[in-house]
Amino acid sequence: MNAAINVPLAPRHWLAYGALGLPLAMAALPVYVHVPRFYAETVGIDLALLGVVLLAARLLDAGLDPLIGWWGDRRRARRSMILLALPCLALGMLALLHPPAARALPWLAGALALTYFGYSLATIALQAWGAELGRDARERTLLTASREGFGLLGVVVAAVLPGLLAADAATGLSRLAWVFVATLAVLAGLTLLGAPRPPLVDARTQDAAPPLAALGDAAFRRLLAVYLASGIAAALPATLVLFFVADVLQAEAWGGAFLALYFIAGAAGLAGWVKLARRIGRVRAWIAGMALSSLAFVWAYALGAGDVAAFAAICLLSGLALGADLAFPPALLADLAERERASARAGGYFGWWGLATKLNLALAAGISLPLLAWLGYRPGEAGGATALAAVYCLLPIGFKLISAALAWRWRHTLEESP
Repeated sequence: MNAAINVPLAPRHWLAYGALGLPLAMAALPVYVHVPRFYAETVGIDLALLGVVLLAARLLDAGLDPLIGWWGDRRRARRSMILLALPCLALGMLALLHPPAARALPWLAGALALTYFGYSLATIALQAWGAELGRDARERTLLTASREGFGLLGVVVAAVLPGLLAADAATGLSRLAWVFVATLAVLAGLTLLGAPRPPLVDARTQDAAPPLAALGDAAFRRLLAVYLASGIAAALPATLVLFFVADVLQAEAWGGAFLALYFIAGAAGLAGWVKLARRIGRVRAWIAGMALSSLAFVWAYALGAGDVAAFAAICLLSGLALGADLAFPPALLADLAERERASARAGGYFGWWGLATKLNLALAAGISLPLLAWLGYRPGEAGGATALAAVYCLLPIGFKLISAALAWRWRHTLEESP
């Protein structure tokens, strides 16, 4: 099963390949959504200081991604990279969600570093493995859809499980960490044992390109710029959503349900966005998703305490818009890689893509948390709800408009067929 194959992939192959996407996504949600509020409220770290630590850790992590991609292209041993990543990711998540009573800040920094390293190593290796394994557009689509489908399932599980495991958030997250470790072990084993190795590459393509080589592609640079602006707009609400639910809506118990609704809507909307792209093009459809997301957050700014039903509708609309962000950027990137015949340096492309993704999250935490502290917001305290609503709702709209403008300006370059 693990030998390289040159025959069409069977369903068991692309399902086995995608299985690891579930625990990877299951780890990402607590790290980016739960950790800011958990360490601010439960542990008691000052918001401004927490924002600085999160920004520094995420910037360091993002800077390593192109180097990890380049190293992976040189070694071309994706399975070995995943094996190295697994213990780092498991131990990092356990440490992150079990902080000590004293010296929590250096503990957070160390746990984030270990978790980020394991997550980056596994994610880049898995993405590059899929790019090398798929022999044509159809197989690449199946492999990507399998990985992203399992990923969405993992996000939903991570959203609802803490509330099911315990009544209080801290205990729920603690137990989630142990469930994550068991899930990671089982599904990583399924991927490593069930997914085939990619066919051997011609010897002339074995040399990995330098880490900066992917940035020589002007279309890739433009796609990264659009993706960066759009991603910051998505990462800002992800960082602040639990604060918004607790202190603006005053509906903390609904946090997990809102997250689950958001990601389920994203999965449900994928097919519709693909159909729309066939009619108007992927870039225009992506811009339509940005517009829908912006309208949803304009509505959210008008909400107040008890507006649970209205926010559920907003989660549904913004979740549908998420489908465009999930469907089109990776597809456009895959086209660029195919056009450049870059599969032998796929790790380089995905390394820079990972850097952009994490830079979005780093900037979101680094901008929003210190800004809220400066505006006088304190989690769980009276006052500051207006500032929180403005940062949560209005700041993302500005970044979405920038992204939409760039995408429209460069639409012909981004949509160019390979």
